Amino acid sequence: MTFQQRFRLAGATVALAIFPFADITSAQDWPARNVTVVVPLAAGSASDIMARVVMDQVGRQLGKTFVIENRPGAGGTVGANMVANSAPDGHTILCYGALGTAHALYTKLPYDTLTAFTPVIPFGQQPLVLITSPAKGYKTLRELIAAGKARPGALNYSSAGVGSASHFAAERLRISAGFTAQHIPFRGAAEAVTEVVAERADFSAQLPSTTLQLIGEGKLVALAVSADKRAAGMPQVPTTIEAGLTADSIYPFYSGVFLPAKTPRAIVEKLHQEAAKAMREPSVQERFKQLGVEAMPMTVVQFEKFFKDDVDAAVALVQAANIPRQ
Repeated sequence: MTFQQRFRLAGATVALAIFPFADITSAQDWPARNVTVVVPLAAGSASDIMARVVMDQVGRQLGKTFVIENRPGAGGTVGANMVANSAPDGHTILCYGALGTAHALYTKLPYDTLTAFTPVIPFGQQPLVLITSPAKGYKTLRELIAAGKARPGALNYSSAGVGSASHFAAERLRISAGFTAQHIPFRGAAEAVTEVVAERADFSAQLPSTTLQLIGEGKLVALAVSADKRAAGMPQVPTTIEAGLTADSIYPFYSGVFLPAKTPRAIVEKLHQEAAKAMREPSVQERFKQLGVEAMPMTVVQFEKFFKDDVDAAVALVQAANIPRQ
């Protein structure tokens, strides 16, 4: 071996020794200051509430302040882009659940969804519930599907907007069931639910947090939940699978934590551990129970795969439903 070869080998050995150590040190020192938590939606949204509940507890655990910044706009891409372009040092965090939706819907994003972020941990998921007005006369999901098939295109459904969870959930169910229906998008869940109560929309898929009270008051009928198991908050409501549909009908809403790409792995793992610890706190679990949030225990690697699969599924849904890209 020549001197030059020995020199290169020694240098490579030193590099391998130094960089892992530097990575661990950065995790030990993190967070060095207050952390900015970007939620690319308005305050009060499901992602916003989950982020506040968990990150407030993480801040207490670490002795630092985790400051929530709501950066809504352009379907969540404004806030997401802010995080994608921030320093990968763990001090700017994204809390969101619709990165895959934006990837599928928008033809020109300021970032590459699959390479700009590092998935850290999911907060949990909320199964959407398919609702209708009692006046419509549908007692079961099968009756609604039968009506849709008997009169192709005659039914309509309301959503919280193009690309919203309520939009994608209804489309997933509609395609799985094999009927057509007109989409009527609104500016939020409240308006979409009001349309169903007022009998102007035949059905809608919405989060339990916006429908449970109205279901209890008899103003709405819950036909099914879009999940693989019954929702804890409404155990009497069957799943879409129990109603005879395939697993393709499932579309639960989820939200989670992401960091900019190239964030040191040790920081990613530490944030994962601290967030997982926070979500085991009784006060956090109680708040999530009130929101109808169900746990999604995953490692970082498992969440990375889940995220990629979710992005791929969103792209496939947009194509199958012929949803116009923007």
